[in-house]
Amino acid sequence: MSFKKTLLATVACAMTFIGGAAAADTLRIGVEGAYPPFSMKEADGTLSGFDIDIALALCAQLERECELVEQEWDGMIPALQARKYDAIVASMSITEDRKKQVDFTEKYYDTPSRFIAREGAEFDMTVEGTDGVKIGVLRGTTLQCHVEKAFPNADLRLYNTQEDVFADLVAGRLDMQLNNTLQAMDGFLNTPQGEGFAFLGENVDDPECLGEGTGIAVRKGDPLAGELTAAIEAIRADGTYAAINDKYFDVDIYGK
Repeated sequence: MSFKKTLLATVACAMTFIGGAAAADTLRIGVEGAYPPFSMKEADGTLSGFDIDIALALCAQLERECELVEQEWDGMIPALQARKYDAIVASMSITEDRKKQVDFTEKYYDTPSRFIAREGAEFDMTVEGTDGVKIGVLRGTTLQCHVEKAFPNADLRLYNTQEDVFADLVAGRLDMQLNNTLQAMDGFLNTPQGEGFAFLGENVDDPECLGEGTGIAVRKGDPLAGELTAAIEAIRADGTYAAINDKYFDVDIYGK
């Protein structure tokens, strides 16, 4: 599938409503819009990013019109269950806890997580060593799960958007923050805002909290999970996935 087809999906996304009613074959996708380079808002208010392009490519592969529905992160799964949209394409990690609430496709990417702090900062990353240390994470994420489990005595600060986490880190209201490595690099460390900050320690290894890759969530029992998995496999086979990947990253983020 070519980007021409993806472009058609983008156009379809802007024409979701026909005659005042949504077309029957419209696929409503929940996205965030505040997690660059995976999802972000352009100056004109349009959504862009890796997740956005993947969502549009999958709609095109399934030959369905695409409606992107913006949603704050901590309300993602409740809004899906309330039928605000049909699927979530928002860098959601596949975890056992979430599997109790939703069904997932196969992964569509898999990248590690890592802490960020001021350059030269040194912390004893133990339960005792992080007592009172101010750690910021996005609310309702696998990262929150990890910090609560591994560093229960830390001063955990929860945020609604990743942009707010970075802002408080720069302002000195946080000692460190935990994030996806690629999002941290492109959304913070490689920007003027991130000057003077660096990764702290190694990649975090915690399958229990961080899951088994990033997938697309649908409601329990919805056959859409299988359809989207087949669509993921199709766009990987025809080169569409690689083209989207290379638009945002210098490495293949699909993982092994």
